[in-house]
Order: sequence, then structure tokens, then C-alpha cells
Amino acid sequence: QVQFAESGGGLVQPGGSLRLSCAASGFIFSIYPMGWYRQVPGKQRELVATIKSSGSTIYSDSVKGRFTISRDNPNTTVYLQMNSLKPEDTAVYYCNQVPPLFGSWGQGTQVTVSS
Repeated sequence: QVQFAESGGGLVQPGGSLRLSCAASGFIFSIYPMGWYRQVPGKQRELVATIKSSGSTIYSDSVKGRFTISRDNPNTTVYLQMNSLKPEDTAVYYCNQVPPLFGSWGQGTQVTVSS
């Protein structure tokens, strides 16, 4: 059974930092591109960062230069280091394969950027 468990969200002031973690299970983690997605109410889920099995990374323009995605294959975990956070980064953040293949999503972790 494919599962994702996101953690690390919270309330942070503009300009602050957070580190999100996602523990994945139920599939051969190391061979899949993994990504972080985010969603705000009323909008489609948005892919913001991707890390391929090779370790190469891709970022959306909205987070480039501020967010860093990484992965730990032995521990089947993917991370998102978020710096210089802005109010528009407020969303529920999810991890999944890129593209999502198994129809499973975790509960996500809420990130709120506000003073």
C-alpha cells in the first residue's frame, strides 16, 4: 500500500524558514522522481519542486532560489527546505511521485506564513 506522511509545517513569519519531511512507503522509492506539491482552497494542486532518481532538481519559478528539495533513499524520505518564506507560500504541502502514479495522497502539512 502506497503511503505518504508529511510533517514539519507550521506558522512562520515572512522571511522565515521551515523544513518539511515526507516519509514514503509501499513502492520502490529510489527509482521514482519525487516532488512537493501545494494547494490552497479553491485552486488546483501545484507542483513546486521535483527531484529525480539521479538527484537532479527542478523548481517552479515561484519558489526557485528559496526552496531546496532533497531525498534520502535508504530512509525513503524526501525533504523540502523553505527559506525566505512569503505569505503567498501559505498552503497545504504534499509529497508524491512525479507524476503521481498510484492515486494515493497523504494528509499534507499546513504551512502558514503570516505576521
